[in-house]
Amino acid sequence: MLAKHKFFRLFRYNHTQKNPNIKPLRHLICNPFCTATESPELPSWIKSSDTKNPDEDFVIPSLASWVESYKLHDPRLALKISSEKTDTDIDRLSRILKNRYPSPDEVVQALDGSCLSASTGLIEQILRRFSNDLVPALGVFTWAKTQTGYRHTPEIYTSMVDILGKGKKFDLMWDLVREMDDLNDGYVTLATMGKIMRRLARGGRYDEAVEAFRGLDKFGVTRDAMAMNLLMDALAKEKSVEHAYEVFSQFKGCTPLNVGTFNILIYGWCKARKLEDAERTMDEMKKHGFVPDVVSYTSFIEHYCREKDFRKVDEIFKEMQEKGCKPNAVTYTIAMHALGKAKQINEALEVYAKMKSDGCLPDAKFYSSLIFILSKAGRIKDANEIFGDMKKQGVMPDVLTYTTMISFACEHSREEDALKLLQKMEEDSCKPNLKTYAPLLKMCCKKRRMKVLNFLLIHMFRNDVSIDAGTYALLVRGLSMSGKLELACSFFEEMVSKGMVPMNATYKILIEQLNKKSMGEAKEQIEKLMSQVKPQESV
Repeated sequence: MLAKHKFFRLFRYNHTQKNPNIKPLRHLICNPFCTATESPELPSWIKSSDTKNPDEDFVIPSLASWVESYKLHDPRLALKISSEKTDTDIDRLSRILKNRYPSPDEVVQALDGSCLSASTGLIEQILRRFSNDLVPALGVFTWAKTQTGYRHTPEIYTSMVDILGKGKKFDLMWDLVREMDDLNDGYVTLATMGKIMRRLARGGRYDEAVEAFRGLDKFGVTRDAMAMNLLMDALAKEKSVEHAYEVFSQFKGCTPLNVGTFNILIYGWCKARKLEDAERTMDEMKKHGFVPDVVSYTSFIEHYCREKDFRKVDEIFKEMQEKGCKPNAVTYTIAMHALGKAKQINEALEVYAKMKSDGCLPDAKFYSSLIFILSKAGRIKDANEIFGDMKKQGVMPDVLTYTTMISFACEHSREEDALKLLQKMEEDSCKPNLKTYAPLLKMCCKKRRMKVLNFLLIHMFRNDVSIDAGTYALLVRGLSMSGKLELACSFFEEMVSKGMVPMNATYKILIEQLNKKSMGEAKEQIEKLMSQVKPQESV
């Protein structure tokens, strides 16, 4: 097993070399688990002369009890959550991790002094909750390995491998895979290697992804059609269908092929707008004895929808009918959505009618698309009726449906409707994701609803939704434009302390607003932070 000190040495070197002198504030004002008895003072460099707006504490009366149930104390986002007897292990562990330790080994030291015990459920939830925050995730993972009577499951190891890959810590990722292999219990699975190949492809390391596939046998993983399809899919979806085709050409003689293999290529070529290559792949598919299926044809339909060539879309539908290949809900959704975006609403609704006449049942994604195009067309009442009718039709709204409804409520400044939809998700046990929260956070920044913004951040945390670089950018931009520069600076600093690299556009907006408010010291600190992270690879 890899020694802890060896595992951390490379991490600490990379982290400190790329972020010299960055000392994240332990009391970041967006920290919902601050345990201070009083709200901490903001450092002098991010203080401004802003006066407090009455809107900041406003909460819609009908939602007040729900919002207050999340233990909000300080509308400046400097919150304290008391250590009540009802606290769970996840609450206590999260409170420790929110202290923003500079390295994983310091996290381990802090947890060694706690009375907490590791369990599979606890570690799984923590890794979800901190999936975009490498230091606490790696610290907890390492600490748990030292606990008597506890052993990580293969799934937890795979989750940690994925987090390291997401953070572009590829050397550490491979160290952990070798540690898994040393356990000799089948810990390295196709799921593990699939995560690795996808993260390498997403990081633009296409050749390394291919080498990972080539070396599957070393870890006892079979190099079969499913494994090859995982690699090809990762490459095709990361705008490298050419690499996917090279894999196909190189391994087709020694690896079994299936319909999915060809469909991945067809999809990739269509997405890359290389129609001739897609058609050639379909011909090759037939030569290998495979019949094009609904997935094959749907890729072509999606291509023509993207080009707004709806005449060709109709031709593909007719060809499918002639070949006895019935469109599915995904096919109809793509066609209807494209027509709706092209403002051909009547034609889009005709797709809905055709779908019903063909006996194809709509699913949640189809309804989400229908709600989207009706809302875009200003037919809000119709969209609400469709949403309300879903359960009667035996289809439960999913996270995409709720996110679509919330987005349009926020777009039209219907604050109460948007928050009630989030509350309804909670009641229906439908877990929100980052896309659900994004329009709500944006609306709160615009309206300067700081108490509700605080509530949303805690709501995200308790739903194990980890803030990513895009969400930090949204908060920095939104708070900068609404004049809440103290908070904008704090989110910027926390973003950098997590190893994320702000986009230049985000940085420029913050600097411009600091200039307007003559906050010279804060501007200097932000410039210093940005200069330290600029050499990093963009997140």
